[in-house]
Amino acid sequence: MEADHRVNEENGKALSSFQVQSQPPPPPLSQPSSPPQPVRNLIMVAAIAAGIQFGWALQLSLLTPYVQLLGISHKLAPIIWLCGPISGMLVQPMVGYYSDNCTSRFGRRRPFIAAGASLVAIAVVLIGFAADLGHMCGDTLGKTSKPRAIAVFIVGFAILDVANNMLQGPCRALLADLSDGNARKTRMSYAGYSFFMAVGNVLGYAAGSYSKLYKLFPFTQTKACDIYCANLKSCFIISIALLLTLTILALTFVREKPFSGPDPGSADGTESGKHHAKIPFFGEIFGALKDLPRPMWILLVVTCLNWIGWFPFFLFDTDWMGREVYGGKVGDSLYDRGVHAGALGLMLNSVVLGFASVGVEHSARVIGGVKRLWGVLNFILAACLAFTVLITKLADSTRRANGSPAEGVKVGSLALFSVLGVPLAVTYSIPFALASIFSTDVGSGQGLSLGVLNLAIVVPQMLVSLLSGQFDALFGGGNIPAFVVGAVAAAISGIIAFTKLPSPPADVPSHKTQAIAAFH
Repeated sequence: MEADHRVNEENGKALSSFQVQSQPPPPPLSQPSSPPQPVRNLIMVAAIAAGIQFGWALQLSLLTPYVQLLGISHKLAPIIWLCGPISGMLVQPMVGYYSDNCTSRFGRRRPFIAAGASLVAIAVVLIGFAADLGHMCGDTLGKTSKPRAIAVFIVGFAILDVANNMLQGPCRALLADLSDGNARKTRMSYAGYSFFMAVGNVLGYAAGSYSKLYKLFPFTQTKACDIYCANLKSCFIISIALLLTLTILALTFVREKPFSGPDPGSADGTESGKHHAKIPFFGEIFGALKDLPRPMWILLVVTCLNWIGWFPFFLFDTDWMGREVYGGKVGDSLYDRGVHAGALGLMLNSVVLGFASVGVEHSARVIGGVKRLWGVLNFILAACLAFTVLITKLADSTRRANGSPAEGVKVGSLALFSVLGVPLAVTYSIPFALASIFSTDVGSGQGLSLGVLNLAIVVPQMLVSLLSGQFDALFGGGNIPAFVVGAVAAAISGIIAFTKLPSPPADVPSHKTQAIAAFH
């Protein structure tokens, strides 16, 4: 779910994240954003990713069940997740653009990182305490729907997605700035960021899977907030503490050289600063679509179908465990046990994802190329999503006989989560690598090409968020219909990857390697 928003400030220089495809970028600015930095500073900035991903893991594992506790129906719950793709499409380009041109005495990136972390803290408080704030404002205890709590939650969730996007782009850009053009240091920086993302995921899913965390913070359980809600609050309190601690450490010890603006003119007489400041970053993306080469169009189609396969599972994985596998209803103990088991599954998924990411390049060589690897793993994704139907049927039959799902069903569902970590590693790397290669091959700007690729990720997320709840309702509710649609989309994606997607040129391996390292 994190890879879809990493395309805005790849080179970390003062150029706009989205470059005009039909003309060369402006000359480099007259001054670097920061002097060369020791490795420990890169590690401190990269570690912020652990705080970001800790909160993101909690969102994925706990928030869909939580919104249903507040009274939002299963049919409407996916619409809440529209905030993520919308903010990813709008906020990251804007933040990247303005951070490129920021002349604050604190640096270009640090003010945005500080603002993003502060907004995350505010948003998490609103989300975690939505039930309490709603009760204070007039929600009645015992009623299924809590409209005031829902309003507080939606405001908090919208702020959270905007804040996360304010953090991610400037953090990656600051890593590139601190690397000072050194390729080895840049790759090491992105690898460190990827490592801390995995650490944050594991910690977040581990916290979400532990059902007694609320005992560390007894004040979280109130009349308006039951044990599940109190556990969510406790997780978010830890999330705030981790993110703010890592951010404060990084911003305290890592310094940027203040940026005073671009040169008023360049050696060839052009006004590079004026050209730089007026780049229409949104117009470039949509204007470039009509000029895309055929390989990029095929890549967009494969990526789009791939994300139609992934996003239903991202939305409903823990809800599926609570409803279909454990047979619970929102708010009862069986459902809570299923949700926590799903969080454990996501933690296992993250562990496998970390190991699989390291082996993507080697696996591609063994299997005969990245397009074949992506195709095979799209089929594996489709098979795993189809297996949710079998697991659901087995869980239902064993519950009728024993009152709870058999241990084999529980183990099988956790194994499915784990196996999905392998195709997820490819989803987080190969599409970005191919976009980088194809853009280099036709001479277009990589920032622009990766920005266009981002549309193939966020648009499917928006479609799934809008349609999956209604589609599930047509078939009697539950999550299986959306998973089946995802399986079909993933299978079609695999077929197109095998038959239509061009193989990357053999003479540009360095671009592939760098892109894979940058986008895990």
